[in-house]
Amino acid sequence: MATDILMPALSPTMTEGTLARWLKKEGDTVKSGDVIAEIETDKATMEVEAVDEGVLGKILVQGGTEGVKVNQVIAVLVEPGEAVPEGGAKGGDAGSKPSPSASQAPALEAVKDAGGKVEGAAEQPVAPPMPTSSGASAPAPQPAGGDRVFASPLARRMAQQAGLDLGGIKGSGPQGRIVKADIEAAMSRPAAKAEAPAAGQREAAAPAPAAPKPAPVAITAPHKAVPNSSMRKVIARRLSESKSTIPHFYVAMDIELDALLKLRGELNASSPKEGPGAFKLSVNDLVIKACAVALRRHPSVNAAWTDDAILQFDDVDISVAVAIPDGLITPIVKQADRKGLSAISNEMKDLAARAKSGKLKPEEFQGGGFSISNMGMYGVSHFAAIINPPQAGILAVGAGEQRPVVKNGALAIATVMTCQLSVDHRVIDGALAAEFMQTLKGLIETPLSLML
Repeated sequence: MATDILMPALSPTMTEGTLARWLKKEGDTVKSGDVIAEIETDKATMEVEAVDEGVLGKILVQGGTEGVKVNQVIAVLVEPGEAVPEGGAKGGDAGSKPSPSASQAPALEAVKDAGGKVEGAAEQPVAPPMPTSSGASAPAPQPAGGDRVFASPLARRMAQQAGLDLGGIKGSGPQGRIVKADIEAAMSRPAAKAEAPAAGQREAAAPAPAAPKPAPVAITAPHKAVPNSSMRKVIARRLSESKSTIPHFYVAMDIELDALLKLRGELNASSPKEGPGAFKLSVNDLVIKACAVALRRHPSVNAAWTDDAILQFDDVDISVAVAIPDGLITPIVKQADRKGLSAISNEMKDLAARAKSGKLKPEEFQGGGFSISNMGMYGVSHFAAIINPPQAGILAVGAGEQRPVVKNGALAIATVMTCQLSVDHRVIDGALAAEFMQTLKGLIETPLSLML
C-alpha cells in the first residue's frame, strides 16, 4: 500500500521549512529508521528518519526547496513492485504520516500529549509546556466553573472579529489553549462561515477595522538583497509581537565584580587540567548561577502572563542567548539553581557548541522561564533586551570595566558591570523588579554565597 511521506513538524515553532537534500533517491529501498532527508527548520538542520519500509517511489518536493509547509506531501513510499498512484497516496488516510527524526520523537510526543498542533511561534508564539519539578509537563489549568476559555490574545481578537464562540472551539496549543491556527480552522468550516454573520450581529459593537499596512518604501540606493532565512523571519515576527504587545519597562543597576573575578580565578586554578572533573568558569557562568538563586528567592519573577492567571514556574530554567550565523537561539540551563558552578559551566559550553552547529534538540531550546543576554564580551557597556515571550523577564549583561567609585567617602577604582532587567509590567511591578536586582547585586558582589 502506498504511503505519503509528509513534511514533518520537527519543533513546536515550525510551520514550514527547507527540504535541504534527499539522502535517498527514487527507487531506493527504505527501511524503518533509515535517514532519508535533511530538513532545515527555523532553528536547526535535522535528519528525518523513515518510520515505514518500502521503496521510495516518487519524490514530489526536490532537495533545496524552501517554504515547504508542514504536512505537505514530499514523497511517496510504495511496496516493492507496486506502481506509484496518480498524485500519490491519499493525504488524509491512515497511511499518511510524517517521518520525524527518531532523535526528535520524544519532544514531538510531548507536544502531542499537551494537545499541541505544532504551531508557528512566528505568527503567535506558543510556549511548549513548562517542566514541573518532577520533570513532567505542567498539568493543564482547569476552567473554574466551566465558563473559562483559555485562548491567546490574538485568537480572542480573531474570534471576535469573525463572530465565533470560543466555547465551541477545541484548543490545540499547550495546555489546551486556543491559538491562531484553531480560529483559522474554525473559520474554514462551512458551518462556521454560515454562523459567523449571525454571531457577529449579536456583538454589542463591531470591532474597529485593522489599520492598513503602510506602503513599502521604495529603495533606490545600490544594494544587495539577502533573502531572509526561516530563523530570521521567526525572530522578526516574535520580537515585533513582543515589543508591540508586551508592556516593557526597565530597571538597571551597576554591580561590582572584583570579588567574583577573584573567586573565579581561584576556582579555575583549582580545576584539573583535563578529565571529567575539569572546568573553566566564565563570568557568564557565575551570572547564570546568581540569577537562578535570585529567581528562587523571588518566584514571582520566574513567571509568565496568561489572560486568566499568572503562571509561576516550579523549576528555575534559564534561557541563555547564543549568537549563531542566522541569528540567535536560547538553549536552556534547566534547574540552574540546583546545579553547581562547574556543572553549569560545562553544560553551557556543550549547549553553545551544539547550538552553533545546529545540533540542539527541540526540548533544549524551547521553554525556559527567564532569559539572560550577555554582550559584555563585545565591549557593550549596557543595553536593553527585548522580552522572550511568554517569559516575563530578561537580563541584559554588559561588560565589566574599571570605573571610579566612592567607597567610605573616598574615590576608588572597581570593576563594574551594568545589568539591565527588562520585565513584563503585567506580571512584574517596579518594586519587585528592584528587589530582584538588589538580590542579584548582593549575590554577585558576595559570590561565596553561590557556593552554599
